[in-house]
Amino acid sequence: MTTESTIKPISSTTPSTPELDAAIGRVLRHGHTIDITTTGRRTGVPRRIEIVFHSFDGHLYISGMPSRRTRAWLHNLRANPRFTFHLKQFLRADLPATAREITDPVERREVLTKVARVWRQDLEAMMRFSPLVEATIDGYAPAPVGDPAPAQESVAEA
Repeated sequence: MTTESTIKPISSTTPSTPELDAAIGRVLRHGHTIDITTTGRRTGVPRRIEIVFHSFDGHLYISGMPSRRTRAWLHNLRANPRFTFHLKQFLRADLPATAREITDPVERREVLTKVARVWRQDLEAMMRFSPLVEATIDGYAPAPVGDPAPAQESVAEA
C-alpha cells in the first residue's frame, strides 16, 4: 500500500528505488493538484504556484482556465522550459521536468477537448485563451492503466 504517510518526501537528490519509481508512475496516471516551480524570466528567482495537471494517453499536461492575459508561469516556461513538478497528493515528490508549449491548433484541440470535458468548459474559449503545456518528467511516465493505484487515489482523471 502506497500512501502519503508511507512515502517520504523526495527530491532530485533522493536515490531512486523500484518501489518509489512505481509509486510515482501510479500517481502520475491521474491528474490532480500539484505545485510547479518555474524560474522567473526576468529575475531568475524561483516562482512556485499551485496548478492542476492532466494525464491523458500516457502524457502529462498543464493547462488553465481561459484568460486573455498570459500567465506569468507560461512566460517563465517560454524563457526556460526546465521546472520542478511537485507532487503533493498521495505522495510528496519534487520531480525535475521540461515543458513544451503546445501551440499547434490540431494538437491543442485534441488535448483541450479532453480538458474541457473534465472541467465542463467551453472548448472554443479554451482553444483561444487557455495555456497548454506538455510536461515531461525526467525518468518518469504515468504507469500503465492496469497497475494498481495508490490506496488513497480517489481523484477522477482531471
